Amino acid sequence: MNLNADSNFYQRFYSYQINRGNDCIACATCQAVCPEKVHRRRLGFNQMEKPESALCLGAECAQKPESCINQCPKHNLTILPNPKLEALGDFRWTPELLAAGYRMAETGKPAPETAECQRGLSDGGFDLLDFIFPETPSSIRPEEVDLSLELNRREGNKITIPIPWYGGGMSFGSISLRVMLSRVRAVKEIGTFTSTGEGGYPEQLFPYSANLITQVATGLFGVREDTIKPARLVEFKYAQGAKPGLGGHLLGDKVTPRVAELRQSVPWRSLFSPFPFHSVYSVEDHKKHLDWIKAINPEALLSVKVSTPSDVDMVAVGSYYAGANIVHLDGGYGGTGASPEIAKKNIAMPIEFAIGKTHKFLLAEGIRDQIVLMASGGIRSAHDILKAIALGADGVVLGTFDLVALECVRCRNCESQRGCPRGIATTDDKLERQIDPEWGYLRILNLYRALEQSIRIILARMGLKSIKELRGRTDLLAYPAKPLEQIR
Repeated sequence: MNLNADSNFYQRFYSYQINRGNDCIACATCQAVCPEKVHRRRLGFNQMEKPESALCLGAECAQKPESCINQCPKHNLTILPNPKLEALGDFRWTPELLAAGYRMAETGKPAPETAECQRGLSDGGFDLLDFIFPETPSSIRPEEVDLSLELNRREGNKITIPIPWYGGGMSFGSISLRVMLSRVRAVKEIGTFTSTGEGGYPEQLFPYSANLITQVATGLFGVREDTIKPARLVEFKYAQGAKPGLGGHLLGDKVTPRVAELRQSVPWRSLFSPFPFHSVYSVEDHKKHLDWIKAINPEALLSVKVSTPSDVDMVAVGSYYAGANIVHLDGGYGGTGASPEIAKKNIAMPIEFAIGKTHKFLLAEGIRDQIVLMASGGIRSAHDILKAIALGADGVVLGTFDLVALECVRCRNCESQRGCPRGIATTDDKLERQIDPEWGYLRILNLYRALEQSIRIILARMGLKSIKELRGRTDLLAYPAKPLEQIR
C-alpha cells in the first residue's frame, strides 16, 4: 500500500527549513547522502528540485559529518528553524510535537528520537516523566514485540486488537463526515476501533460498523437500535475529562439540517447534554443501563467512559460490578477548542494520577486482571502511550492525535461560527471539502503505523517482549524528567 500522503493544504508546517543557495552545481551529492529523500534532482534537467523540508530530520542530523549540510562541496545548503511553525501550538502541544505528528502522518515513519518530539513544555503530566533504559543493550528485535490488547477479560465475546489503542469519540457535528470516514477507514485497515461520539452516525459509516464504537451519552442524541445492534463495542459516556460536571454541548452554528436529523433535533439550535445521566445514581442504576444495551445486543462489549474525580478508583470498581468490560479514564488534557478552559485546567484529577490510583485499587480489590483500563487525555507521542501503560493502564484512546494527523494547527476555532478553517472540526459544506477522505485515511494510517514502529523500538530497548509486561512498571519511569530547556 502507498504510504505517501502529502499535505492537503497549500500551507505546510514542519520543524526545519532547508535552503539551497544559488551556487548549486546539481552534483546530487545531497541526494546521495540523505536517507530521508529530502533532495532530488529534477528529472531530465541538470538542476535540483526545491528541498522537501517536511522530511528533514533537523539540526541533530545536520551536525553529523555525513549530512547533506556537511557533504555539499559548495557549502550551499543551510538549515534553519521553520518560522511558520513558531506561531503554532502551546505548552502541551508544542510546535515540535505538532511537526512530529505531521511528519509521521506524511511519511509513515517514526518521529526522530529527540526529546522535543517526545514531550512538551507544560511542566506537568507526562512531560515530567522519562523512561529509564537498561545499560546493557537488549537482544530483542522490534518485530518480535507483541503489541496486542485483549478488550474482554470476562465471559463473553473475545476481541483482540493488534495495537494498544483505539480512537476516541468525536461526534458528527463536532467533526465533519469526511473526517469520520478518514478515521474509520484507517482503523479498519489496522484492525482496531474508533468511537462515533454522541449523536449517532450517518449511513455512509454503516459499512464500517464492525470497527465503530457506538457511544451512548447523557443527552441520548442519535441513540438508535440500528447503530447499537451491529456494534461489537458500545461505550457509555458518563463524563469527559475536558469538561467534567458540565455535560456536552454543540453550538447552533454547527447543528446543520444533516446533524439535526441524526440527533432528532431542530436545525441551528444549540444542543446540550446534561450531567450526569439523570437515571443513574447508584451501581444498581448503572447496571440497569448496561443491561439495557445487553438486551439489544448481547454480544457487544461494554465500555464506561468517565472523567477523573477524586473517587475515580471507586467508580471503576462500581463499573466492574455493573458488568463493564472496559473502564475508560478520560483526563483533562484532551478535548478540542470547544472545551472551556476553566474546566480543563481546574476540574478533575490529572490523568497520570488517576491511572495509578485506579490501577492500584483494582489490584487491591483482586479484580485488576478481569477488567481493561483505558486512558485518554493529551496523548501526543509513542512515549505518552507507553507512559500511560507504565503507570497502570492497559491501553490508551487517541482523539486529538488523529486530528493532528490531518494537520490540525490547534487554532482553537473548533466551535466558532462555521468551525475549523481547515475543514476538520466543522459541518460547513464548503469548509469540509478541504478534507479528502482518501487523503485523510492515508494520513491517519501513516500515523498509526509510525506509532506502532516507535513503540516496538522502545519496548525492545527496554528488553520487553510484550506490551503487557510494561503495565504498572513505574520502576521504569524517572520523575522528574530533565527539563526540556536544558536538553535544548
